[in-house]
Amino acid sequence: MVSTTTPVCDFGWKAPDFSLTGTDGKTYTLEGIKGEKGTLVMFICNHCPYVKAVHERLVRDIKEIQGLGFGVIAIMSNDPEDYPEDSFENMKAVAKEKGFTFPYVIDDTQDVVRAYGAICTPDFYGFNAGQELQYRGRLDASGRNPEAPDTRRELLEAMTQIAETGTGPTEQTASIGCSIKWRE
Repeated sequence: MVSTTTPVCDFGWKAPDFSLTGTDGKTYTLEGIKGEKGTLVMFICNHCPYVKAVHERLVRDIKEIQGLGFGVIAIMSNDPEDYPEDSFENMKAVAKEKGFTFPYVIDDTQDVVRAYGAICTPDFYGFNAGQELQYRGRLDASGRNPEAPDTRRELLEAMTQIAETGTGPTEQTASIGCSIKWRE
């Protein structure tokens, strides 16, 4: 496991389109998932201890973010041959077991992860209604640790601000997690 940190938000950067297969067998595009207030694109996987540590908080906060009018999607871009826990079958099991309320899709070619420039899992991209990047940061400060009672819900706060104003917070803390597992 390599722990890595993402770059800061490139405000206004336009969300690249995609067409990816979800664990439910449906095909998802950026246009098809966007919400009235914008879109949240997450890069996650099944094996990363950082992602595993935040599953419950992630599902909780995403439900609230969806309630604000955002479309949400989770993309798994790792090489499942080298990391079998990230296989499509295991993605289906994780989505069901964790109660994902958003599509969980596979990026077989790794073209989408390259287009977005995602560095780690989890990596969060919050776009406004114009599909302009307004947040590139972490879920919260807890990382792999249990959530403390006073932990700021940074992703939820940022997406709430984007819903209300169309712009994200100027102060953002980069996500940290496991590196993307690239294909040979």
